[in-house]
Amino acid sequence: MRILVTGGAGYIGGTVAEMLLDHGHEVVIYDNLCHGHRSMVPSRATFVEGELADRAALEKLLHTEIDGVMHFAALIEAGESMKKPEIYFRNNSASTLSLLEAMLATGVNRLVFSSTAAVYGEPESTPIREDAKLKPTNAYGESKLLVERMLEWLNRIYGFRCASLRYFNVAGAIEGRGEAHEPESHLIPLILDVALGRRQSIKIFGQDYPTKDGTCIRDYIHVHDLARAHLLAFEALKDRDRLIYNLGNGVGFTVREVIESARRVTGQSIPVVEEPRRAGDPAVLIASSEKIGKELGWKPEYTDLDTILASAWQWHQQRYAKTA
Repeated sequence: MRILVTGGAGYIGGTVAEMLLDHGHEVVIYDNLCHGHRSMVPSRATFVEGELADRAALEKLLHTEIDGVMHFAALIEAGESMKKPEIYFRNNSASTLSLLEAMLATGVNRLVFSSTAAVYGEPESTPIREDAKLKPTNAYGESKLLVERMLEWLNRIYGFRCASLRYFNVAGAIEGRGEAHEPESHLIPLILDVALGRRQSIKIFGQDYPTKDGTCIRDYIHVHDLARAHLLAFEALKDRDRLIYNLGNGVGFTVREVIESARRVTGQSIPVVEEPRRAGDPAVLIASSEKIGKELGWKPEYTDLDTILASAWQWHQQRYAKTA
């Protein structure tokens, strides 16, 4: 099939694009490169540079026999969204509506949407199930939830086939492809930067959360496992018209535990600086992925935190060795 991947120059979108190509699909990547990297676009994919808000450009592209869309293009920084919420609603919500309008206009009727666990906010219980209350505590989560609401209505009114995949902290690397954001704000690559001597220390935001060591707990999923789930969801949309799944390992680790894991994997001391809480950070986010396991047969292969970090560390070292 010929699949359009928005945001395919990024970490997750590029990994999924690579896997689609490995499975024999033709891939067209659409990205404005504001945070993605041209070097992250798989060489076997067709690349089109463009804005998600440009409905005319999207319609033109969708008319080139596109069979479905995987949508990753978005701003993803929860902390920034609490300082500049308007740009998140513009980029993540309004621009996605342009994509959806273009799909409706061209009859492309299969979408896998990259959602987030941030739609749940501060959960009432963990692990979080898909039927938990949706109460985002930051504008990033709200911007993604608005898209899910749109998809619900488009499915109800037009029979639009769509899957919303709500995932937690994605980490790890596959051969030649790992996590890199500019500027970087995600915990694991920041920690590995410290291990490489590129940063002096790692910041821990908040030490008074109701957890075993006072720091936030998150569920880490390997990017390879995440990519497999996207392909399964896309395939399932042939027979089903609306899917909502959590994707995670079902196990949570505190920020301090992630740092300790990185110390074991890298053999470096990794100094820490303690900072106050950030607005909008829930204390605990752990996924229940039982539903996608039962319905699509998915389960994570990489469940050990040290293993996930080791793959990221290997790629991180290779990344900077090339630029040294």
